[in-house]
Amino acid sequence: MNRHKFRTILYCCLLLIVFTVPARSGAVEVEFDRSTDSLKRGAVTFQNLCKLCHDMKYLRYQNLLEIGFSQQQVDKFRKDREMQESLKSSTTPEAAKLLFGIQPPDLSLMAKARKNGPSYIYNLLTGYHETAGGVIRNQILPDTSMPDVLAYSIETDVQAREQLEKTAREVAMFMEWVADPKADQRRRMGYWVIAYLVFLTFLLYLIKRRVWRRLR
Repeated sequence: MNRHKFRTILYCCLLLIVFTVPARSGAVEVEFDRSTDSLKRGAVTFQNLCKLCHDMKYLRYQNLLEIGFSQQQVDKFRKDREMQESLKSSTTPEAAKLLFGIQPPDLSLMAKARKNGPSYIYNLLTGYHETAGGVIRNQILPDTSMPDVLAYSIETDVQAREQLEKTAREVAMFMEWVADPKADQRRRMGYWVIAYLVFLTFLLYLIKRRVWRRLR
């Protein structure tokens, strides 16, 4: 009987681990490099291209220090802005609406707003193609006003296209980090919490056996 209860407790612990550890979604088909260097390159691309039209109101310049940028590098990004200021578009809302017919959305939480956010962002950036009529369209968002910022649709060299795809992955990873900067810390803490719960369950089982032994 005691062995049966012990096996039951072990099964419960295994189920707890299975349902607590974050699983990888099968819908994500793109492999991403989540290294610090990749995040930094994605941040540079965002600074040089995406920030021309898009804001990131939940990201402040001082947060860039967390992914390995030096103070001097951040100073080049922010120029005359304060470290506590958020990343603002280089284009005014009025000018952007005049150019695109709509104000470009804030990208702080875009990686969370879409299912499989990084994969969606990557596919969006590399989804541009030239139609038979010579019009550049995006197969993910056909009616988008955003231009082909990476010039992916007109690039014909194989190696150059691979480099653009790498750049798109890096931007997607940077946007995922911006949407949830503490995600890795929570995952690491989750493993320790699971280990603690398993150890605590084992201790409680030993205490239970000792108590019931006395009662018998």
